[in-house]
Amino acid sequence: MCEILNRIWSRPRGEWTRAVRRELPAVAARLAEELQRSTPAFSAVAQRIGPEATRTAVEQALLLTLGLGPEAAAGRIPQPRRKPARVVTAMPGTRARQALFAALADDRCIPSDVLAELAGQAGWPLPRRVRAVVLAAPGDVPSPAPHLVPQPSPQLTSQLAAALGQGLPGTVEADLCLLIPDPGPRARPALDAALEAALGGRPAAVGHSVPVAEAAASLRWARRLMGLAGTVNGPGGRVTFVDDHLSDLIVLQDESLARALSVRWLRPLDDLTPRQSERLEVTLLAWLESGGAPEAARTLKVHPQTVRYRLRQIEKLFGPAMREPHSRFELELALRSRRLLARARLLRSRAHGTARAVGAAVQPLGSAGRARVNGL
Repeated sequence: MCEILNRIWSRPRGEWTRAVRRELPAVAARLAEELQRSTPAFSAVAQRIGPEATRTAVEQALLLTLGLGPEAAAGRIPQPRRKPARVVTAMPGTRARQALFAALADDRCIPSDVLAELAGQAGWPLPRRVRAVVLAAPGDVPSPAPHLVPQPSPQLTSQLAAALGQGLPGTVEADLCLLIPDPGPRARPALDAALEAALGGRPAAVGHSVPVAEAAASLRWARRLMGLAGTVNGPGGRVTFVDDHLSDLIVLQDESLARALSVRWLRPLDDLTPRQSERLEVTLLAWLESGGAPEAARTLKVHPQTVRYRLRQIEKLFGPAMREPHSRFELELALRSRRLLARARLLRSRAHGTARAVGAAVQPLGSAGRARVNGL
């Protein structure tokens, strides 16, 4: 900065423009390289928006530091400013869309006037609310024939954006993503059908509806759901919505805490055999979710007397906790946590080619067919 300032201000005022045009690109490129080497946060942003947009952003910052406007880079005589204004240099359409996506995907608060200016250059009117769509890579979701799952490509996101109308494609840490205007809750079936048709069988996760300035949150949870799709939705899922798995995502937000909750509340089952423990777990969860023995029996497809017998055994193990609303709530969370963690562990073991029987401590809650036996 000292070098460029000396070279610019040492010349007559009429030569400032030529000096800026000649010196600024090289200085911006060098500064961008140095920042990427020395600042991890800057490097992460640079990787998202690409080298061209990074250099442009550094040039803007240099212009502001010098007290000059974008007219300096355009070749017109710059005018010093008392208060440097925020400047977004004009960019080609593709680069402008990349920069807009990067700004919306950033967790930091971006000023609304910057977003509006970027949106104008990108030709993408800012909607009031948006949803994120994240496309799965071939290995993200278990498949009986992984080679049949097509590799997502940037062309796919562009096609998807065109099919859905006003979609803004981009990438987040190599994940291909899309921001789409939220059509509202009543349009959910139409959105689901449009995604299924446009994706042609490719798995995807759709984030929750958020104000456009909070698009990063929808992206974050859509990516999280994509990583957990097999866990919360079972194998073979296609388009999965965050809206349908809010409680599962909350439970699995921290697996260590989920395991701690499970260990704390389900300790009374530790002395039982894996088979006994599983039957009581599925019965207790069905009872907590449905609210009564007849309803739980219908869920499990067993006789109501079978459920009542097991509930008596459960009450002996858990005591007063069965009658306290807060304890019942935490018991349900613990049971759901154990089920989700068991499924996640099983999927991970399969993904690493080491599928094997899951131990009793994290045994998946069994199907109704395995629970049709009276007693324990």
